[in-house]
Amino acid sequence: MATFDGLLLLVLYVGAQGLTLWAFVDALIRPAAGFVATGKLTKPGWAAITGLAALLIFWQQNPMTLFGLPAVIAAIVYLVDVRPAVRGLPRGNSW
Repeated sequence: MATFDGLLLLVLYVGAQGLTLWAFVDALIRPAAGFVATGKLTKPGWAAITGLAALLIFWQQNPMTLFGLPAVIAAIVYLVDVRPAVRGLPRGNSW
């Protein structure tokens, strides 16, 4: 029988893994020119940061660790700051 602590850590793990994977996939599908145009870190930089964050959460299976919390924070920074800036740019040619 699962305890409350175990279920809570499972929910935190699944949520953190989903968040970091969402940030990683989003960083991969956005055009590279958008990152430069908005003055943010380059696409390979954000893809590496969010990919490493997802890998750390998967490897440790606990977001409440020394490396887990910065990984979640990196994904949140990408989703809250970088994604809206890159997403707001028009795609392709305007004519």
